[in-house]
Amino acid sequence: MNAAAPAIIAEGLTKRFQTFTAVDHLDLRIEKGEIAGFIGPNGAGKSTTIRMLCGLLRPSEGHALVAGFDVGQQPEAVREHIGYMSQKFSLYGDLTVRENLRFFGGIYRVARSDMEERTRFAITMAGLQGREDALVRTLAGGWKQRLALGCAILHRPPILFLDEPTSGVEPEARRRFWDLIHDLAAGGVTILVSTHYMDEAEYCNRIALIDRGRLVAMGTPGQLRSRHLGGDLFEISCTPLGAAGQALKDAPGVIDAAIFGDKLHVVLVPGGLDSTTLPGFLQDHGISVQAMRTVAPSLEDVFVQMVSGHHGEQGAP
Repeated sequence: MNAAAPAIIAEGLTKRFQTFTAVDHLDLRIEKGEIAGFIGPNGAGKSTTIRMLCGLLRPSEGHALVAGFDVGQQPEAVREHIGYMSQKFSLYGDLTVRENLRFFGGIYRVARSDMEERTRFAITMAGLQGREDALVRTLAGGWKQRLALGCAILHRPPILFLDEPTSGVEPEARRRFWDLIHDLAAGGVTILVSTHYMDEAEYCNRIALIDRGRLVAMGTPGQLRSRHLGGDLFEISCTPLGAAGQALKDAPGVIDAAIFGDKLHVVLVPGGLDSTTLPGFLQDHGISVQAMRTVAPSLEDVFVQMVSGHHGEQGAP
């Protein structure tokens, strides 16, 4: 593998299932040692893309190189150079921590002379010292998650694919898991991680936003927030929220209106409603406005606005 080449390159990567296109001519470049985030709505094509990059699904069109190997032509070589973990990663509940590690070490063909040292490393990384002989089904979710990561990296792969690895895990366990991800990246491991948690996406070096199988945007969290919102963001406290959102959908100068918790986030551009006229507009529609202020956009704001705009461009309802 060329030391200067990106760890992952995809060009025109496409996957069709009969008449349905799950991934549509996706281009992607991820550098070595980078933590790249994959975000998008359910059904956007994230998992299908990851499975192609892992050599588990053959592309319908286009090509990709992972660790220098072609995913369509050399899937076995790809799988030898990667670790893969998903929210459904299968640990064996009736085996102990140590037995699970030895089992997966065998699958990954870890040399017998290295097995003890690799097992100790995984146990320490997962924080499971003293629980080596505990049955996995007795472990809390966060420990199972870290153990699954330990199993996925026993063979020390240079590239790691994590497909929604923290789904359903409590926030503190998610934070600890991300500490492990950053430690691995600091050691030179390239990581592609999909997540639907916007706060997790902030931990990534760069983020790829995918929708309906297409790459909508890619950049650092700061770049996405500054470049792609398309206007000024306001937070409005008002009631009823649903009616306010509907009233603003087609209002002049409003390019997006979405409910965030108990407030409304509205993106305005010059030439229509502004901070002085918007409250009156809502009141004319029978909506009570308690407060309005400008706010800095979050990744979730960018995500909602870009995905809704992308759907509009494609003629989606």
